[in-house]
Amino acid sequence: MARKGLGRGIESLMGEANAEVGPAKADATLPISKIEPNPDQPRKEFDEEKLQELADSIKQHGVLQPILVRKTGSTYQIVAGERRYQASKLAGLKEIPAVIRDISDEDVFQLALIENLQRADLNPVEEAQGLRQLVDQKGWTQEKVAQVLSKSRSAVANTLRLLDLPEEVQDYLARGEITPGHARAILAVPDEEGRIALAERVVKENLTVRQTENLASLISVSKEPKAPKPPTPQSYKQAARELREILDTKVRVKDGRGGKHKIEIEFGDEDDLARIIEAFQRAAGSEMGE
Repeated sequence: MARKGLGRGIESLMGEANAEVGPAKADATLPISKIEPNPDQPRKEFDEEKLQELADSIKQHGVLQPILVRKTGSTYQIVAGERRYQASKLAGLKEIPAVIRDISDEDVFQLALIENLQRADLNPVEEAQGLRQLVDQKGWTQEKVAQVLSKSRSAVANTLRLLDLPEEVQDYLARGEITPGHARAILAVPDEEGRIALAERVVKENLTVRQTENLASLISVSKEPKAPKPPTPQSYKQAARELREILDTKVRVKDGRGGKHKIEIEFGDEDDLARIIEAFQRAAGSEMGE
């Protein structure tokens, strides 16, 4: 089937990407094996219980709203509707209805981000990472991000500030153990160690945002000025990103004492550890074959 041109702007495309149910007409029914997720999808985690609920519904009623895809070589890349795609695979479907459009790389990411934001599908950290990607990779100003996403500039700035939190605190936020209000209060603490300690206390004692703000003020006043911590080298950040992609888990590259530095690799259990070792072995084999 020939692809239909964009031609109508991102607003009309959102009409096709914007509902989980409805009478939208598919252009084709595509084999799931020919469909690939968008690697730049802002949403990184899907609630397993809700995904299973959608899969059960799909088993009974089918996919009521087609996903939105674009043709990439011999396959199709998801633009909007990855949750329906994942649930369809979970339900055992071999095919899925799809709307096929010719969409630019910039519009693909923008559509995916807007879709998730409109449905409140992103956790606060994923939202911040998506906005950061628009700023860093697309070269957008915060003003443009705010305009496109119908947000205030201050809301965009406050969301981006969440990425200044230590990764441990970002994890609490992503899991919903603290709220963005807690996170902004924690940002008032000047050093990373204090931010982590306060976040741990918030979770342990189930503190309110107001209690967190009060504690943050006390901590900030009691802290003596220290020499600023050197920023993490870009090479460390790049290495951590590449290792995360290879191993599909959290990786941190840190400065150590006495010139000895650390790479921390997170794993869940023995099976996950075995998977990580296999990923290392595959990467090593690929390097030797070059």
